[in-house]
Amino acid sequence: MSELSLHVPNETNRLNSLILGLPDDFGGTPSLEACYDPQSRFHVNNNTFPLQKEVTNELNDLLQVFHKYDVVVYRPENIIGLNQVFARDIGFVLGDKFVVANVIEDRKEEVPAIKSITDKISPKKLIKLPKDAFAEGGDIIIHNNYVFVGVSNDEDYQKLQVTRTNYNGFNFLKEKFSHLQFFAFELNKSDHIPEDNSLHLDCCFQPIGENKAIISPNGFKDKNDVNQLIKLFGDDNVLLVTSKEMSNMYTNIFSISKNVIISDPRFVRLNDWLEKNGFTVEKVAYNEISKMGGLFRCSTLPLSRE
Repeated sequence: MSELSLHVPNETNRLNSLILGLPDDFGGTPSLEACYDPQSRFHVNNNTFPLQKEVTNELNDLLQVFHKYDVVVYRPENIIGLNQVFARDIGFVLGDKFVVANVIEDRKEEVPAIKSITDKISPKKLIKLPKDAFAEGGDIIIHNNYVFVGVSNDEDYQKLQVTRTNYNGFNFLKEKFSHLQFFAFELNKSDHIPEDNSLHLDCCFQPIGENKAIISPNGFKDKNDVNQLIKLFGDDNVLLVTSKEMSNMYTNIFSISKNVIISDPRFVRLNDWLEKNGFTVEKVAYNEISKMGGLFRCSTLPLSRE
């Protein structure tokens, strides 16, 4: 069996391969008690949660874009009745290592579903987090020598359902990847109000292209963190988005390369800005899947970029 090649130096180099979430049998509308994010809770409450056919169609449309750009696509094994749309959080690649995430209890069944893929990775390149160290892929953003991590402090982590990554997870990664420079950003969290909740860092921040970024300041607890990011990328290279745009997932787009970005046709202001800045925008309607609290970056787990 040939070993799987891993190489993710940033969010924007040309994509070679990835794991893409699976829509086959996501289990239908959950009970209100089973929801673990405010977006899902809102749509269950309002009888607008997506149907199986809609979820399948949207993810298949996304798959076609990856085929168009000759990206090698791996899929999890289907587990009946389990939502496996959002592959991002169950693991992530930093450099040439695959980190198996510690995820919330509600999502633990998703991890064994990628075993057939992770079995192709050299054991030397597989990293497992300690039991008390939590980190999900949506909170990990790599930008060359920088790694930005969305975190929750101990008080929030114990109190709120929407916390995903703790300082133990951050410190473990910082020690394990000591050649990289790590930054911890505490995120605003809300179990019930989508506009006040940044479920993961990629819900309020995303580097694109060579030196540009999309940032929602309201996703961050500390405005100094926002200023630090704006200073790093430069005022002219940053698009700031509102709380409403953040809850609509404006920052959760996905880069196939430094020039090609997958976005939703609903994001008119964002797409205009991208096109004016020279990006090719592949528009994929993802309105129904977004009702489950995630978008394009959430559905994708890159394994290799150039």
